[in-house]
Amino acid sequence: MRRYLLFIILSCIFLYFVLHCILWRENISWLRVIEMKRSPVLTCSSKPAFESLLSYRGLYPFMCTSDLKTIATLHESDKIALPYGLKRSVHHAHLALSKLQSCELFPESDKTPCKKCIVVGNGAVLKNKTLGKQIDCYDVIIRINDGPVRGYEEDVGTRTTFRIFYPESVFTDPADNDPDSVAILAVFKSHDLKWLWEVLAGMIPEVDHFWKKPALNLIYKPEKIRILHPIITRIAAFNMLHFPTTFPKTEKPKHPTTGIIAITLAFYICHEVHLAGFKYNFTDKNGPLHYYGNTTMSMMSKSEYHNITAEQIFLKNITEKKFVINLTED
Repeated sequence: MRRYLLFIILSCIFLYFVLHCILWRENISWLRVIEMKRSPVLTCSSKPAFESLLSYRGLYPFMCTSDLKTIATLHESDKIALPYGLKRSVHHAHLALSKLQSCELFPESDKTPCKKCIVVGNGAVLKNKTLGKQIDCYDVIIRINDGPVRGYEEDVGTRTTFRIFYPESVFTDPADNDPDSVAILAVFKSHDLKWLWEVLAGMIPEVDHFWKKPALNLIYKPEKIRILHPIITRIAAFNMLHFPTTFPKTEKPKHPTTGIIAITLAFYICHEVHLAGFKYNFTDKNGPLHYYGNTTMSMMSKSEYHNITAEQIFLKNITEKKFVINLTED
């Protein structure tokens, strides 16, 4: 009789646990959802030079809580799993968004419709070019990963409008924080969204699902963090780099670098786009890769997740067609 009762009790506990997990995963009603303010997309009377590259019109680049599912359905992101869609990851997106306070693109005070933007890459070509003052003059300055400003102001400038990052590449030193810049998480897996939620909730995030240890803390305040909609990365992969939608099982899928994602973002929020720091010397494997640090060019050639050749062809193409102006192109 005791064994029978024990079996019933254990079965009830197991059933409760299973139902709890299902409801927790599927129901987001318990989240503290903030109605995020979406910036109006200001239109420019003249067409940009890269008009032919734009496959969508009026595309909003950041995830917002109120219309997350609607936008996912509109762009068919609900049919594609991460990194380029939100299939099976909407719940994790809502978790992360519940800790943020805004999905605003630009402040309400910013009324400039035709923005001149620069995407600053991390290439060693920036060294000793003294482009800092020129870079600081742009309306929008987009930087990549943990490319530092502090200590390199003469070459790369001081201002940052947006900085695109992923969990393994975000600044953790408070000395690198710029209170005026917005940090944008580029999502490649559901664990990236879960990581953001855990960090902002004051928890110790799981680190087993990352290619290197992610940041355990953030120097950015929640109101200065955005989540890039996967459609931007999808456009970068399929429309800009023309990657195949499927790869052979024997080959690892290739994804756009953060730099190409940043350029794609710029095409959808700017009227004129300039580049700096996107030229690399592939003939010198021992030469510097970045304008900072000691990483050499050999690291780029070893990348299994990026198609550097395709990216160089894309950059050459948009420069030759004058879709962009490259400040560090000889």
